Amino acid sequence: MFKTVIDNSPLVTVNSGKFVSTYALDGSLMNPLEAFYACLAACAGVFAKKACKELGLSPEGISIDCKPFAGAGGPLTLSRYRTEVHFPAHFTAEQKRVIINSINACAVKEIVKDGPNVEFIVSEM
Repeated sequence: MFKTVIDNSPLVTVNSGKFVSTYALDGSLMNPLEAFYACLAACAGVFAKKACKELGLSPEGISIDCKPFAGAGGPLTLSRYRTEVHFPAHFTAEQKRVIINSINACAVKEIVKDGPNVEFIVSEM
């Protein structure tokens, strides 16, 4: 469960019970849309680390660059999300393939891909 209590500041703080995340509307922190894209990048990092662990490799030196591309509907639509993985020279082609396949299984990405099937309900309580 996620909860936020709204106040007059430019900040929005969300509590998950275990963790707290803060976003901003004034550019001082990521806004929720930027955080959404950052979640996709973080998920790529998590899955790269998991793959490296399974391969018995250190993930040290792997760099992941992510870029969202707006759709025809403007900046609030997402048509493509590019993830570029840069590996240190000592990684073999097979190790790179395994890590990239793992990144492709990112759970956050899978939810986004299933987006049209997600039902959002907003109600007064």
